[in-house]
Formats: sequence, structure tokens, C-alpha cells
Amino acid sequence: MPDIVSRSQDGNVIPLKKSTQPKWYAIYTHPRAEKQVRDRLIEAGIEVFLPLQKTYRIWSDRKKLVEVPLLSSYVFVRVCPVSFVKVYQTHGVVRFVSFEGQPAPIPQKQIDNLRLLINSNAEIEVSSEKFEQGDAVEVVRGSLIGLTGELIEIGSHKRVIVRIDKLDQNLILNIPVAFLRRL
Repeated sequence: MPDIVSRSQDGNVIPLKKSTQPKWYAIYTHPRAEKQVRDRLIEAGIEVFLPLQKTYRIWSDRKKLVEVPLLSSYVFVRVCPVSFVKVYQTHGVVRFVSFEGQPAPIPQKQIDNLRLLINSNAEIEVSSEKFEQGDAVEVVRGSLIGLTGELIEIGSHKRVIVRIDKLDQNLILNIPVAFLRRL
């Protein structure tokens, strides 16, 4: 039995199937609630990805290495549309990142790129600034082999930018040009 029906111009019922394959979606959380939302979603049986990066935080009496979200207020979930309600009902979730009123799926390649980045020792800078289109490149040497992005130039430094399109976020990395090949 179809999950959704539509009507054609002549009034006939057209069955439509909802996607049964889970896809990645970005959800926006309350400020500084990413880890709690991740834990609650895991408890609810939802596949979650929260990219964290290690950084030093300095207080007046100590310096400590802590894990902070790479993208503030964003958590990624891999769900089917029927599970959207379960995600929405999770305390701390504000909304899905949407396009034209519908939750926008994030391509698997972008999730793979994020996983590759956080498992490397690359210095990562996050920016929502818009950049001009550059050469598409792929990293062919080093710890980030397989990462794809755009080659840009900032000042005298050549860097690679990895876009996460639906979030309007960019990750900017220092990667030696010798490690890159043009796609």
C-alpha cells in the first residue's frame, strides 16, 4: 500500500512511494546543545554524526584540551522521512535545515568529507563567507586522501575549501598544493 497519494489532472489517484532509504539531514539545535541532542537522538535509536574538533580552552587557572562541535548548533542525522517526527520531538532540536520548505538531504560525499577532516590532524577554519568558484581539487597524498574541494587563494596562501552546501558553511584547510590534483 502506498504511503502517499496524489491526484492527476483528470482526478485519478496516483500512488507515490516515500523514500525508504535513509538519508543524511542537518538539524539545527539550541546553542551549545549539540552533544546533548546527539546523546538523546542516539537513545531514540537514530543514527547521528556530530563532527567534533579538539581545541585548547584557556581559563584563568588552567589550560585544557576539549572537544567542541566543528559546526556550532548543527548535528547530522541519517533517517527516513517517517522518522522526522521522532527527530523534531527530541529536546534541543530547533528545526531541520530546509530548502523550499522541505528538509534538505546532505550528500553522503559531504558527510564522508567531514569524517575525513575530523579524523585528520589538519587545521580547520570554519567560515560562512561566500567564495568565488575555483578549481575543483582532490587530495591525493597525506592524511586527507580522497577529500574533494575547491582551490582558493587567501592572501599569499593557497588553501582548499570544502563546502557544506545546505548549511552555507565552508571549511578552509591549509593543504600543500603538491598534495592536490585537479579534477
